[in-house]
Amino acid sequence: MARPVTLFTGQWADLTLEELAQKASGWGYDGLELACWGDHFEVDKALAEDGYCQSRHELLAKYGLKVWAVSNHLVGQAVCDNIDARHQGIVPEYVWGDGDPGGVQERAAEEMKNTARAAAKLGVNVVNGFTGSSIWHLLYSFPPNDPGQIDAGFEDFANRWNPIFDVFDEVGVKFGLEVHPTEIAFDIVSAERAIEALDGRETFGFNYDPSHLGYQGVDYVAFLERLSDRIYHVHMKDVWWADTPRLAGVFGGHLNFGDARRYWDFRSIGRGKIQFEEIIRALNNMGYAGPLSIEWEDSGMEREHGARESCSAVKGYDFEPSDVAFDAAFEE
Repeated sequence: MARPVTLFTGQWADLTLEELAQKASGWGYDGLELACWGDHFEVDKALAEDGYCQSRHELLAKYGLKVWAVSNHLVGQAVCDNIDARHQGIVPEYVWGDGDPGGVQERAAEEMKNTARAAAKLGVNVVNGFTGSSIWHLLYSFPPNDPGQIDAGFEDFANRWNPIFDVFDEVGVKFGLEVHPTEIAFDIVSAERAIEALDGRETFGFNYDPSHLGYQGVDYVAFLERLSDRIYHVHMKDVWWADTPRLAGVFGGHLNFGDARRYWDFRSIGRGKIQFEEIIRALNNMGYAGPLSIEWEDSGMEREHGARESCSAVKGYDFEPSDVAFDAAFEE
Protein backbone atom coordinates (compact mmCIF):
# COMPACT_ATOMS: atom_id res chain seq x y z
CA MET A 1 0.00 0.00 0.00
CA ALA A 2 1.36 3.42 -0.92
CA ARG A 3 2.31 5.78 1.89
CA PRO A 4 -0.18 8.52 2.73
CA VAL A 5 0.67 11.92 1.27
CA THR A 6 -0.02 14.80 3.64
CA LEU A 7 0.36 18.57 3.55
CA PHE A 8 2.18 20.37 6.35
CA THR A 9 -0.08 23.25 7.33
CA GLY A 10 2.58 25.59 8.69
CA GLN A 11 2.78 27.69 5.53
CA TRP A 12 -1.02 27.94 5.37
CA ALA A 13 -1.79 29.33 8.81
CA ASP A 14 -3.51 32.36 7.26
CA LEU A 15 -6.34 29.97 6.34
CA THR A 16 -8.63 28.31 8.84
CA LEU A 17 -8.21 24.57 9.17
CA GLU A 18 -11.57 24.01 7.50
CA GLU A 19 -10.66 26.21 4.52
CA LEU A 20 -7.38 24.38 4.08
CA ALA A 21 -8.88 20.92 4.59
CA GLN A 22 -11.42 21.54 1.87
CA LYS A 23 -8.72 22.68 -0.53
CA ALA A 24 -6.29 19.88 0.35
CA SER A 25 -8.96 17.26 -0.21
CA GLY A 26 -9.60 18.67 -3.66
CA TRP A 27 -5.88 18.64 -4.43
CA GLY A 28 -5.71 14.90 -3.66
CA TYR A 29 -4.10 14.78 -0.22
CA ASP A 30 -4.70 11.94 2.22
CA GLY A 31 -4.23 14.04 5.33
CA LEU A 32 -2.72 17.07 7.01
CA GLU A 33 0.29 17.46 9.29
CA LEU A 34 -1.13 19.99 11.74
CA ALA A 35 0.95 22.99 12.74
CA CYS A 36 0.52 24.28 16.29
CA TRP A 37 -0.20 27.81 15.15
CA GLY A 38 -3.08 29.54 13.45
CA ASP A 39 -6.23 27.63 14.39
CA HIS A 40 -4.92 24.33 13.04
CA PHE A 41 -3.96 22.68 16.34
CA GLU A 42 -3.97 24.80 19.49
CA VAL A 43 -2.13 23.11 22.32
CA ASP A 44 -3.83 25.03 25.10
CA LYS A 45 -7.29 24.23 23.75
CA ALA A 46 -6.41 20.58 23.20
CA LEU A 47 -5.59 20.21 26.88
CA ALA A 48 -8.29 22.45 28.33
CA GLU A 49 -11.37 21.74 26.23
CA ASP A 50 -13.20 18.43 26.21
CA GLY A 51 -13.96 17.41 22.67
CA TYR A 52 -11.40 19.70 21.00
CA CYS A 53 -9.22 16.86 19.69
CA GLN A 54 -12.22 14.91 18.50
CA SER A 55 -13.44 18.01 16.69
CA ARG A 56 -10.15 18.15 14.76
CA HIS A 57 -10.62 14.55 13.63
CA GLU A 58 -14.23 15.18 12.69
CA LEU A 59 -13.33 18.26 10.67
CA LEU A 60 -10.65 16.37 8.77
CA ALA A 61 -12.88 13.34 8.24
CA LYS A 62 -15.50 15.62 6.71
CA TYR A 63 -13.07 16.05 3.82
CA GLY A 64 -11.70 12.50 3.79
CA LEU A 65 -8.47 13.43 5.56
CA LYS A 66 -6.49 12.04 8.51
CA VAL A 67 -3.67 13.25 10.75
CA TRP A 68 -0.51 11.31 11.63
CA ALA A 69 1.66 14.02 13.21
CA VAL A 70 1.59 17.54 14.65
CA SER A 71 4.40 20.07 14.50
CA ASN A 72 5.51 22.80 16.87
CA HIS A 73 8.62 24.18 15.21
CA LEU A 74 8.18 27.77 16.37
CA VAL A 75 8.01 27.18 20.11
CA GLY A 76 10.67 24.48 19.96
CA GLN A 77 13.05 27.02 18.45
CA ALA A 78 12.86 29.10 21.63
CA VAL A 79 13.93 26.27 23.96
CA CYS A 80 17.67 26.49 23.21
CA ASP A 81 18.00 29.72 21.23
CA ASN A 82 19.63 32.86 22.52
CA ILE A 83 16.35 34.77 22.79
CA ASP A 84 15.98 38.17 21.13
CA ALA A 85 13.18 40.34 19.72
CA ARG A 86 12.69 38.08 16.70
CA HIS A 87 11.23 35.33 18.83
CA GLN A 88 8.29 37.46 19.90
CA GLY A 89 6.91 37.08 16.38
CA ILE A 90 6.97 33.27 16.39
CA VAL A 91 5.79 32.16 19.84
CA PRO A 92 2.36 32.60 21.46
CA GLU A 93 1.92 35.62 23.71
CA TYR A 94 1.66 33.38 26.77
CA VAL A 95 5.07 31.90 25.94
CA TRP A 96 6.67 35.28 25.25
CA GLY A 97 5.32 36.87 28.43
CA ASP A 98 7.52 39.78 29.46
CA GLY A 99 10.24 38.74 27.00
CA ASP A 100 12.84 37.94 29.64
CA PRO A 101 15.07 35.41 27.80
CA GLY A 102 15.26 32.89 30.62
CA GLY A 103 11.52 33.02 31.15
CA VAL A 104 10.81 32.60 27.44
CA GLN A 105 13.01 29.50 27.32
CA GLU A 106 11.33 28.01 30.39
CA ARG A 107 7.82 28.68 29.09
CA ALA A 108 8.78 27.29 25.68
CA ALA A 109 9.99 24.10 27.35
CA GLU A 110 6.70 23.76 29.22
CA GLU A 111 4.78 24.33 25.98
CA MET A 112 6.73 21.54 24.28
CA LYS A 113 5.85 19.22 27.16
CA ASN A 114 2.23 20.20 26.70
CA THR A 115 2.54 19.63 22.96
CA ALA A 116 3.45 16.01 23.66
CA ARG A 117 0.45 15.70 25.98
CA ALA A 118 -1.83 17.29 23.38
CA ALA A 119 -0.50 15.05 20.60
CA ALA A 120 -1.20 11.97 22.72
CA LYS A 121 -4.70 13.23 23.38
CA LEU A 122 -5.17 13.70 19.63
CA GLY A 123 -3.98 10.13 19.11
CA VAL A 124 -0.77 10.76 17.17
CA ASN A 125 2.65 9.54 18.25
CA VAL A 126 5.00 12.01 16.55
CA VAL A 127 5.63 15.68 17.24
CA ASN A 128 7.91 17.38 14.73
CA GLY A 129 9.78 20.56 15.43
CA PHE A 130 12.92 22.53 16.03
CA THR A 131 15.19 22.57 19.07
CA GLY A 132 16.95 25.90 18.66
CA SER A 133 20.66 26.18 19.39
CA SER A 134 22.78 28.25 21.75
CA ILE A 135 25.83 27.75 19.50
CA TRP A 136 24.55 28.38 15.98
CA HIS A 137 26.25 31.79 16.02
CA LEU A 138 29.55 29.92 16.43
CA LEU A 139 29.13 28.12 13.11
CA TYR A 140 32.09 29.83 11.47
CA SER A 141 35.04 29.45 13.78
CA PHE A 142 36.50 32.93 13.79
CA PRO A 143 37.53 34.18 16.21
CA PRO A 144 38.48 30.54 16.75
CA ASN A 145 36.01 28.60 18.87
CA ASP A 146 37.16 26.94 22.01
CA PRO A 147 36.04 23.30 21.55
CA GLY A 148 34.59 23.55 25.01
CA GLN A 149 32.09 26.11 23.74
CA ILE A 150 30.68 23.58 21.29
CA ASP A 151 30.64 20.88 23.95
CA ALA A 152 28.72 23.26 26.20
CA GLY A 153 26.16 23.89 23.46
CA PHE A 154 25.35 20.21 23.09
CA GLU A 155 25.27 19.87 26.88
CA ASP A 156 22.82 22.79 27.05
CA PHE A 157 20.65 21.05 24.44
CA ALA A 158 20.60 17.83 26.47
CA ASN A 159 19.91 19.63 29.75
CA ARG A 160 16.99 21.57 28.31
CA TRP A 161 15.41 18.80 26.24
CA ASN A 162 15.81 15.74 28.47
CA PRO A 163 13.11 16.95 30.91
CA ILE A 164 10.86 17.61 27.90
CA PHE A 165 11.53 14.13 26.57
CA ASP A 166 10.62 12.67 29.97
CA VAL A 167 7.08 13.87 29.29
CA PHE A 168 7.21 12.55 25.72
CA ASP A 169 8.09 9.14 27.18
CA GLU A 170 5.30 9.34 29.73
CA VAL A 171 2.68 9.81 27.01
CA GLY A 172 4.23 7.57 24.35
CA VAL A 173 5.16 10.23 21.79
CA LYS A 174 8.41 10.67 19.86
CA PHE A 175 10.06 13.92 18.76
CA GLY A 176 11.24 14.45 15.18
CA LEU A 177 13.80 17.24 14.82
CA GLU A 178 13.80 18.80 11.39
CA VAL A 179 17.54 18.96 10.75
CA HIS A 180 18.00 22.53 9.62
CA PRO A 181 20.38 25.48 9.84
CA THR A 182 19.96 27.29 13.20
CA GLU A 183 19.18 23.98 14.99
CA ILE A 184 21.47 21.93 17.21
CA ALA A 185 21.66 19.48 14.27
CA PHE A 186 22.02 20.78 10.72
CA ASP A 187 23.89 17.97 8.92
CA ILE A 188 24.81 14.31 9.46
CA VAL A 189 27.73 14.95 11.80
CA SER A 190 25.80 17.28 14.08
CA ALA A 191 22.74 14.96 13.98
CA GLU A 192 24.85 12.07 15.21
CA ARG A 193 26.38 14.28 17.87
CA ALA A 194 22.93 15.34 19.08
CA ILE A 195 21.98 11.68 19.54
CA GLU A 196 25.23 11.14 21.46
CA ALA A 197 24.50 14.17 23.67
CA LEU A 198 21.26 12.47 24.72
CA ASP A 199 23.03 9.15 25.37
CA GLY A 200 21.14 7.57 22.47
CA ARG A 201 17.71 8.32 23.87
CA GLU A 202 15.19 6.82 21.45
CA THR A 203 12.59 9.51 22.09
CA PHE A 204 14.66 11.81 19.90
CA GLY A 205 14.79 11.26 16.16
CA PHE A 206 14.28 13.16 12.97
CA ASN A 207 11.70 14.66 10.71
CA TYR A 208 13.72 14.04 7.56
CA ASP A 209 13.76 16.92 5.06
CA PRO A 210 16.26 16.64 2.19
CA SER A 211 15.89 20.27 1.14
CA HIS A 212 17.90 21.52 4.11
CA LEU A 213 20.75 19.15 3.31
CA GLY A 214 21.13 19.23 -0.46
CA TYR A 215 22.21 22.83 -0.98
CA GLN A 216 24.73 22.49 1.88
CA GLY A 217 26.45 19.66 0.02
CA VAL A 218 25.31 17.06 2.56
CA ASP A 219 24.55 13.56 1.28
CA TYR A 220 20.82 13.45 1.98
CA VAL A 221 20.44 9.78 0.99
CA ALA A 222 23.29 8.81 3.31
CA PHE A 223 21.39 10.58 6.09
CA LEU A 224 18.62 8.01 5.69
CA GLU A 225 21.05 5.12 5.45
CA ARG A 226 23.07 6.11 8.54
CA LEU A 227 20.11 7.15 10.69
CA SER A 228 17.38 4.81 9.46
CA ASP A 229 16.27 3.84 12.96
CA ARG A 230 15.73 7.51 13.86
CA ILE A 231 13.50 8.57 10.96
CA TYR A 232 10.15 9.23 12.63
CA HIS A 233 8.57 11.36 9.92
CA VAL A 234 9.40 12.56 6.40
CA HIS A 235 9.03 15.96 4.79
CA MET A 236 9.08 16.11 1.02
CA LYS A 237 10.51 19.45 -0.07
CA ASP A 238 12.64 20.37 -3.04
CA VAL A 239 15.48 22.85 -3.35
CA TRP A 240 17.45 24.28 -6.25
CA TRP A 241 21.07 25.38 -6.17
CA ALA A 242 23.16 26.96 -8.89
CA ASP A 243 25.67 25.12 -11.06
CA THR A 244 27.85 28.21 -11.29
CA PRO A 245 28.89 30.83 -8.71
CA ARG A 246 26.38 33.46 -7.66
CA LEU A 247 26.64 36.84 -5.96
CA ALA A 248 25.52 35.24 -2.68
CA GLY A 249 26.67 31.84 -1.51
CA VAL A 250 25.38 29.12 0.78
CA PHE A 251 24.95 31.60 3.65
CA GLY A 252 22.49 33.63 1.58
CA GLY A 253 23.98 37.12 1.64
CA HIS A 254 21.14 38.40 3.89
CA LEU A 255 18.87 38.16 0.83
CA ASN A 256 15.23 37.16 1.02
CA PHE A 257 14.04 33.91 -0.54
CA GLY A 258 13.20 34.43 -4.18
CA ASP A 259 16.05 36.88 -4.84
CA ALA A 260 17.78 35.98 -8.12
CA ARG A 261 21.20 36.66 -6.61
CA ARG A 262 20.91 33.71 -4.22
CA TYR A 263 22.90 30.51 -4.73
CA TRP A 264 19.96 28.36 -3.63
CA ASP A 265 16.20 28.54 -3.11
CA PHE A 266 13.35 26.22 -2.22
CA ARG A 267 11.30 24.95 -5.15
CA SER A 268 8.07 23.07 -5.70
CA ILE A 269 8.45 19.27 -5.78
CA GLY A 270 10.20 18.08 -8.93
CA ARG A 271 11.44 21.55 -9.90
CA GLY A 272 14.63 21.52 -7.87
CA LYS A 273 17.60 19.16 -7.65
CA ILE A 274 16.56 16.64 -4.99
CA GLN A 275 16.52 13.09 -6.35
CA PHE A 276 13.28 11.85 -4.85
CA GLU A 277 13.45 8.41 -6.41
CA GLU A 278 16.65 7.70 -4.49
CA ILE A 279 14.90 8.84 -1.31
CA ILE A 280 11.94 6.53 -1.95
CA ARG A 281 14.28 3.60 -2.58
CA ALA A 282 16.13 4.34 0.66
CA LEU A 283 12.84 4.62 2.57
CA ASN A 284 11.76 1.28 1.10
CA ASN A 285 15.03 -0.34 2.13
CA MET A 286 14.63 0.84 5.71
CA GLY A 287 10.94 -0.10 5.90
CA TYR A 288 9.55 3.38 6.49
CA ALA A 289 5.76 3.22 6.14
CA GLY A 290 4.76 6.60 7.55
CA PRO A 291 3.42 9.64 5.73
CA LEU A 292 5.22 11.64 3.07
CA SER A 293 4.39 15.17 4.15
CA ILE A 294 4.78 17.99 1.67
CA GLU A 295 6.19 21.18 3.14
CA TRP A 296 5.45 23.44 0.20
CA GLU A 297 7.70 26.46 -0.30
CA ASP A 298 8.45 28.18 -3.61
CA SER A 299 8.75 31.97 -3.75
CA GLY A 300 8.25 31.99 -7.50
CA MET A 301 5.04 29.96 -7.77
CA GLU A 302 1.38 30.46 -6.85
CA ARG A 303 0.97 28.24 -3.83
CA GLU A 304 -2.29 26.47 -4.67
CA HIS A 305 -0.89 25.45 -8.03
CA GLY A 306 2.23 24.26 -6.23
CA ALA A 307 0.36 22.30 -3.58
CA ARG A 308 -1.73 20.54 -6.19
CA GLU A 309 1.17 19.60 -8.47
CA SER A 310 3.32 18.55 -5.50
CA CYS A 311 0.71 16.08 -4.29
CA SER A 312 0.55 14.51 -7.72
CA ALA A 313 4.34 14.48 -8.05
CA VAL A 314 4.94 12.77 -4.70
CA LYS A 315 2.31 10.12 -5.42
CA GLY A 316 4.11 9.54 -8.71
CA TYR A 317 7.50 9.15 -7.02
CA ASP A 318 6.26 6.78 -4.32
CA PHE A 319 6.17 3.05 -4.96
CA GLU A 320 6.09 -0.14 -2.93
CA PRO A 321 9.18 -2.33 -2.70
CA SER A 322 9.15 -5.62 -4.53
CA ASP A 323 8.48 -8.77 -2.55
CA VAL A 324 10.06 -11.02 -5.19
CA ALA A 325 13.32 -11.04 -7.10
CA PHE A 326 12.72 -9.84 -10.65
CA ASP A 327 14.64 -12.82 -12.05
CA ALA A 328 12.98 -15.44 -9.82
CA ALA A 329 11.17 -16.89 -12.83
CA PHE A 330 14.49 -18.17 -14.20
CA GLU A 331 15.32 -20.20 -11.09
CA GLU A 332 14.60 -23.90 -10.95
